[in-house]
Amino acid sequence: MSNWKSVLQTSNLRYIDQTNPEISDSPMSSFAIDDALAISVGNQESPPTVRLWVHERTIVLGIADAKLPNMPDAVRFLQQQGYRTIVRNSGGLAVVLDSGVLNMSFILPDIKKVGIREGYQAMVYFIEELFSDLTTNIKAFEVTGSYCPGEYDLSIGGKKFAGISQRRVKNGIAVQIYLCVEGDGVNRAELIKQFYQIGTQGEKGKFEYPTIHPETMASLTQLLDNELTINEVKDRILTKLTEVDQSMQTGGLSELEFVSYQKRLEQMIDRNKKALGDLS
Repeated sequence: MSNWKSVLQTSNLRYIDQTNPEISDSPMSSFAIDDALAISVGNQESPPTVRLWVHERTIVLGIADAKLPNMPDAVRFLQQQGYRTIVRNSGGLAVVLDSGVLNMSFILPDIKKVGIREGYQAMVYFIEELFSDLTTNIKAFEVTGSYCPGEYDLSIGGKKFAGISQRRVKNGIAVQIYLCVEGDGVNRAELIKQFYQIGTQGEKGKFEYPTIHPETMASLTQLLDNELTINEVKDRILTKLTEVDQSMQTGGLSELEFVSYQKRLEQMIDRNKKALGDLS
């Protein structure tokens, strides 16, 4: 399970904690920040970076979700339930973010040296090691019936608690994972199930959208019968990273990164206006 260390180049790391919902920016900002960091890391202006983030009551849609046959009604349904909606710039389909979901990004350099599969595997190995004292049963495979299904779904006993996506920007890579730590995975999945039912209304559309079976999803708290919290998982992550780099850099964006961030945020805003129109 040492692959994540070599991919992260752990002799020199940067750690950014943006998990406080009271001070964190909008979800669109989070994806723009990861892009800015990927550019900086890819240009060797920053060491490899691990970034943590949390957002309240947000549904992050994929590009395909914005093309649902009855997308406006589906998005209005989510908004009526008290959720913001955005369209992200990385792959995948709809996922639920809330105060019980921890997002983590590995921002890596050397896009030509780190293959797509290697990037995914690094995150899988890290999560397996992160919770190795609690379980040895974490598996990576597509969980049919889950939302945003993919080859690197993470599950225990066949129930999904995490999904991984990957975005490559110039010479940098952002490997992003959402971890359902607290709360009820079934309730989250039921919300997305209704979203697709409203959004398709029996029509096929241009894409194949998943048929959600809510019982295929759960949180780590439910799966491990352990009252884990976001803060406890954050502590685990920081402890694991400190084992390999005791002098990690911390802090916010540099001036150059902030310039990149502003450009990428404008692109995210434009993307969402085009995809969602007045619903954005």
